[in-house]
Amino acid sequence: MPFFKYSTSTFRRQSNKSPRLSTSPRTLSSEIDRLLNTLSDPAARKGFEMEMVSFKQMFSRYISSQEQNTKMEWDKISPPPADQLIAYDSLIQQADSKSLNKLAVLKVNGGLGTSMGIKGAKSALEVRSGATFLDLVVQQVQHLNATMNIDVLLVIMTSFKTQADTLKVLKKYVNDSVRILTFNQSRYPRVLQDTMLPYPRTAEDELRTWYPPGHGDLFLSLRRSGVLDQLLSEGKEYLFVSNSDNLGAVVDPAILQHLIESDLEFLMEVTNKTKADLQGGTLVNYNGSLRLLELGQVPFEHREDFKSVFNFKILNTNNLWINIKALKRIMDNEGLNLDIMEKTRYLDNGEVVIQLETAAGSAIKHFKKAHGVVVPRKRFVPVKNCADLLLVKSDIYRIENGNLVANDHRLFQTMPTIKLGEKFKNIDEFQSRFKTIPRISELDHLTVTGDVHFGRACDLRGTVIVAATEGKAIEVPDGSVLENRLLAGSLNMIEL
Repeated sequence: MPFFKYSTSTFRRQSNKSPRLSTSPRTLSSEIDRLLNTLSDPAARKGFEMEMVSFKQMFSRYISSQEQNTKMEWDKISPPPADQLIAYDSLIQQADSKSLNKLAVLKVNGGLGTSMGIKGAKSALEVRSGATFLDLVVQQVQHLNATMNIDVLLVIMTSFKTQADTLKVLKKYVNDSVRILTFNQSRYPRVLQDTMLPYPRTAEDELRTWYPPGHGDLFLSLRRSGVLDQLLSEGKEYLFVSNSDNLGAVVDPAILQHLIESDLEFLMEVTNKTKADLQGGTLVNYNGSLRLLELGQVPFEHREDFKSVFNFKILNTNNLWINIKALKRIMDNEGLNLDIMEKTRYLDNGEVVIQLETAAGSAIKHFKKAHGVVVPRKRFVPVKNCADLLLVKSDIYRIENGNLVANDHRLFQTMPTIKLGEKFKNIDEFQSRFKTIPRISELDHLTVTGDVHFGRACDLRGTVIVAATEGKAIEVPDGSVLENRLLAGSLNMIEL
C-alpha cells in the first residue's frame, strides 16, 4: 500500500446531528468498486479489496442501525455485578515461565499525536534521555524475556499514518534478542456527510481522504495480515493488548495467571475514575452480559448520568487480555460485530466527513467467559496531551528497564493536577517553554496560563499558579523554588 503525504485536519466536537442517510449500501458499494478499479497492481489490489469488504460490511451495519435505531436501551444498562469485577489485590499467584512463553504483547500504535500538534506517530516522541515510547516498550519486553528466560513476542499494529515513523524507531532492534512483528491496520475511506459517498476519488488519493478505523480494527487486521495464524503456529495462546502511549501497561504475570486459572477468554483491565476520566468508556452490564459503553453510544439526555462517578465508577484502560484460540474460534464462526461509533471531522478545506470506528474493548460481548479486573492507577498512564507528557518526563517517575516507577520520595500516591494553557498545548511550544522539566515530586496542583517560560532546574511545590496577563510575559528564573505561590504579570509573588 503506497504512502501519502501528510495533510493536517482540524478536529472538532462530534456533532449530535445524524448525517443524511441518502445513500444506500448498494450505492456506496459500487463507488468502492470503482475505487478498486483504479488500482492496477495485483498485490495492492488484493489487500485493498480485503479492506474494502470489511468497510462495506461496517457501513451496511451502520446504515441498518440508523434506520432501525438498534442502539443500547438506557434502561437496560447498569454497573457490572461484583462477581464480574475482580480486585487486583486478590491476585496472588504469578504466572511461571511456561505460561509466559505462551504470551504475545500487542501494542496499538496507529494514531497520531494530533491533539499535541505532533505531525507523526506519537510513539516516536522522546520521553526520557533520548528514549521514545516505542524504545521503552521494547525495553520492557527485553527485560521480561531476559529476567524470566522466556520468548515473549512483541507485536505492533501500525497504520498508514504511523508505519514509517514506527519502522524508523524499530530499525535499531533488527538484530536484537527481542522479536518484533509489525502489521498495518486497515485503511478506510472517509465519507462525505452531505452525500454519504466516499471522499477519495481513487485508491491512491491523498492522506486526508482516508482514516484508520480505531483500535477495534486490530482483530480483523490480525487475521487479514496472517499474524493471528502465525501466533497460533508458534504456540502463543494469550495476547496482552494495550496502547503504545500507556507506559503503565506492562506485562503482569499475576493477571495472566488469573486469566489462565479462571479459564477466561477475555479480560478487561478497568480502574477507578477520576475527574479527568468522565468521558472515558466504562464496563457495564447490559441484559445480563458485559458490554463496553462509550460516550458516543449514550443518548444525549443521559450523558451527564454517564459521566457521574456515582453511577459508573470504573474506566476502561484498553489493557486487554485475550485467549487467542477463543478469538480464532469466534472470528471463524460467528464473527465480531463490534459497536460502531460515528465521528465527525471538519477538514481544512471546509468539508465535513464522517468516519466509522470501533473500540477493541467492545469485543468483550462476543466471548463466553469474560470479566474485568480493577487495577491500580499505575497501570493506566496514558499520554493524551502535553500536561500528561510533563508528568511522565518529570521526577514523579524514574525509568527502570522501560518501566515507569513512582518516586519513593513523593508523600502522596495521587498524581498532581496539571493544567496548561493554550500556549503549552502544541508540542513545539511546550518544549520551547521549559529549559528543563521542573522538579514536581512535591507538587499538588499546577496551573499555567499565558506567555510563560520556565528556566532550568525549577522546583514546584504545593499549589503553584503562574498566570501571565494579555500582552505580558513571565520568565521564571533558573533555579526558582515556587511553593504555594501565585505569579502574575511581571513576577509579582503573592503568598497563597
